[in-house]
Amino acid sequence: MQVREVQREFLKFVIGEDWVDTARRPYVEGSRAFVPVKPGFPVDGILPSRRPYRGRGFQMIGDIAVIHGRRPTHPELEVIQAWRNPRGIIWIRSSEGTMRIPDSEVLKGSAGETCHREQGITYYLDPLRVMFAQGNREEKVRMQRLTNPGERVADMFAGIGYFSIPIAMRGASVHAMEINPVASTYLERNTRANGVETRVSVSCGDCRALLTGLYDRVVMGHFEAPRFLSGALSHVQPGSMLHVHSTGTTPPEIRSTIVDAGFRAAIEVRKVKKYRPGAWHWVQDVTCR
Repeated sequence: MQVREVQREFLKFVIGEDWVDTARRPYVEGSRAFVPVKPGFPVDGILPSRRPYRGRGFQMIGDIAVIHGRRPTHPELEVIQAWRNPRGIIWIRSSEGTMRIPDSEVLKGSAGETCHREQGITYYLDPLRVMFAQGNREEKVRMQRLTNPGERVADMFAGIGYFSIPIAMRGASVHAMEINPVASTYLERNTRANGVETRVSVSCGDCRALLTGLYDRVVMGHFEAPRFLSGALSHVQPGSMLHVHSTGTTPPEIRSTIVDAGFRAAIEVRKVKKYRPGAWHWVQDVTCR
C-alpha cells in the first residue's frame, strides 16, 4: 500500500484531501499515521500487505474501537490493540431505553469525544454517551437515495444525525427531533460540520410534542417506532411516506393503526440487519393513500 506519513494528531485534517485513497484505511502506529495514497500522487513509502484479521469482531468509531456482545477477554483486547492501535477500546453492553444511552465501559486506553467519517459525512460524538448506528450504513444510503430534493422530512429519532444529514445533503428540508440533550447538541454540531445547518432544524425533546404541520416523509429510526406511529400519522397526507423501524422475529402489525388514522397504505417490509440471534432489525416503508 502506497502511503504518506503524517502525525496522528493531523490525520483528521488530511483525510479529505484529493490524494487520499478512501478505499483503504489509514494505519496508525503510536504518534504516526500512514495514509493510503491514490495512484499518480507522491508517496513517502510502501507498507507491506498485512495478514487478514482473525480476532474478535469490533467497530472503529473515529479512533476508538467498540465491542458489542459478550465481555471480551484480555487476549482479544490485545489482538485488537495490535491490529488497529486505537486510542481506546470500549465495551457496549446495550443501548436501550428512550434516550438510547450506551451502557458502556472503557476496557483499554482512553475514550471520549471523537471524529468519525463515513461515506463523506463527518460525525462528532462521544460513544460512551450517545449511540452510533454504524450497522445501518446501507439504510442511510437508501434513505438518501429515496428522498427527493425539496421534500419536508421529519426525523423523529434523529440521534446525532444518522439520517438527517445525508437526507439534507440530498436537498431536503429536515425537522430533526432528538430527546437526548447530549445527542441533540452533537446533532447541531454535525449539521454545521457538514454544511447543512440551513436545511436541518433541530428540536430537542419528545418528538410527539414537536411534530408540526405536514411532512412528505417521516423517518422513525427507533425500535419502539410502532408505538409512535399514530402520532406521526396526524402529520402526513396521501402520498407521504413513513419508514417505521422495529426489531424482533417478525415485524409488528401496523396496518390497523394506519387504517384507524383514515389512510390506506402500501407497505413494503425490509430486513436491515441481524440484531441478535433469532431477531432482525426491520423497516416498514409505508406509502399513505
